[in-house]
Amino acid sequence: MSAGETDGSVRRVTNADGTANHPAPGPESERTLLNSDQVERYARHLALPEVGPAGQRRLIDARVLVVGAGGLGSPAAIYLVAAGVGTIGIVDGDRVERSNLQRQILHRDRDVGRPKTRSARQHLEQLNPNVTVIEHPVYLKAANALPILDDYELVVNGCDNFPTRYLLSDACVMLGKPLVDAAILRFDGQASVFLPGRGCYRCLFPQPPPPGAVPTCAEAGVIGALAGHMGTLQAMEAIKVLLGIGRPLASRLLLYDGLAGEYRVIDWPRDPGCTVCGDSPTLTTLIDYEAFCGGMTVPGEPALVVSPRELSPEEVEDRLGRGELAVVDLRQPWELAALGAIPGSRNLPAASVEELASQLDPGRDTVLVCSLGRLSAELAARLQLAGYRGACNLRGGIVAWLNHRFPVQRPGP
Repeated sequence: MSAGETDGSVRRVTNADGTANHPAPGPESERTLLNSDQVERYARHLALPEVGPAGQRRLIDARVLVVGAGGLGSPAAIYLVAAGVGTIGIVDGDRVERSNLQRQILHRDRDVGRPKTRSARQHLEQLNPNVTVIEHPVYLKAANALPILDDYELVVNGCDNFPTRYLLSDACVMLGKPLVDAAILRFDGQASVFLPGRGCYRCLFPQPPPPGAVPTCAEAGVIGALAGHMGTLQAMEAIKVLLGIGRPLASRLLLYDGLAGEYRVIDWPRDPGCTVCGDSPTLTTLIDYEAFCGGMTVPGEPALVVSPRELSPEEVEDRLGRGELAVVDLRQPWELAALGAIPGSRNLPAASVEELASQLDPGRDTVLVCSLGRLSAELAARLQLAGYRGACNLRGGIVAWLNHRFPVQRPGP
């Protein structure tokens, strides 16, 4: 039994289990690996001895899951679909925002507000209508990861947060799936491939960094072209693994410095004592990855997110003028030099909750500041949970402050 779905002029047909429902074989397909349309479309692949008709058939029959339809997932999915990978799953619970368009090339300005999976599927099917694109418009969690991943043979990680990164790695180990991983920040990128039996993300990074120690792309920025560079590298590594050709980045970490135009490759070994993929694993089921990576939670209720007190730029400016507020800027010195700081603010970059609490006046409200108000919101919430009731967050960060044309000061030489 099959079900059809039409989106504009593109028709996608799948079986009840989500697999591609190919037309009944005719005389040509009974004799050959590829039909005439496929021979024409993939002619440049067929000219490669490493691919050829048999390799192209392998790609057409492959099922790949791309986690995240963002900066990395966009170019990775585009080149996998263009290569003819027959079934592509897209996992993403977000909607398209205008700030995404600088690097997330699957989406267009008219897609702002649409679910990312819907936008991604439409554009991928327009690129190659012979490919089946399956939407998973959800956030990947411990409760749904295994059933989603189990339907695919290879996973490409395009997410930008540590809980999902550890979740994906653990799930792929438990299911025996290859994982193609990458990360980007500012002008730097990294990539690796985790193959069953050859190590996992925890072998490289057994523990996540402290909350706030590594800024997000929203906080520190990222050059758009870097996402394209590393995402297409992921597509290349996925194709190599699917075809069994070349030397994938297994047990190796590629580091790319976009400003210097330099690459380094570091060998890393599988850790026989790894808690997930080691010789005697102690972690055999998925866990609460938000808690593992230090997410904001209320004690006894690990899934409950705490919202900090927030002040608008106008409120901060008004209360500063009356001497009612202290300001702590959490950004790095290079960030202060780039955008300036609120006059009279105190700089405590990458401070922990304990460090902040020990240096703040418990009898006075203190507003925390970062670039866009995300890291500062997390730390303000943590301070409140620790009993410091005067902590609050500058909504929108220093960018919102600048947008109101309020004054800033810059560090001296």
